[in-house]
Amino acid sequence: MLFMADTQQADEQTETVADVKATARTDKRAGKHADRLAKQIRAFAATHGGSAEGQLAHIGRGRTRIALVGADGEWGNLVADTFGSAKDAADKAGLTLHDDFDGEVAAKVRTGRYEWSRMAGIQVGGPANG
Repeated sequence: MLFMADTQQADEQTETVADVKATARTDKRAGKHADRLAKQIRAFAATHGGSAEGQLAHIGRGRTRIALVGADGEWGNLVADTFGSAKDAADKAGLTLHDDFDGEVAAKVRTGRYEWSRMAGIQVGGPANG
């Protein structure tokens, strides 16, 4: 019986090592993804007035939207594979995060003719999307 217990313990250790290796690979991929997103956030901020603010929102299937608003009022979105990657990217880029995309943040968004024509086309029978 003692022999079986030793074998079982060795198998559990082997599974643990495999789990650790798999987690390390996943963490490495997530880190690279967050680094790419942080680079894109910094580029957006540099292009749109030197700074940006944002908000993180779950969009389904584990993915997270990073809504960005530049200092000049321009806005954009990025999508992260996980909430953790989105948060990590925002932290690395120095992005000021807000809990909601309303009030102060929404008031900073500048929309143009394109957005208004798209909204009118979708909601009240404006020009067709084409």
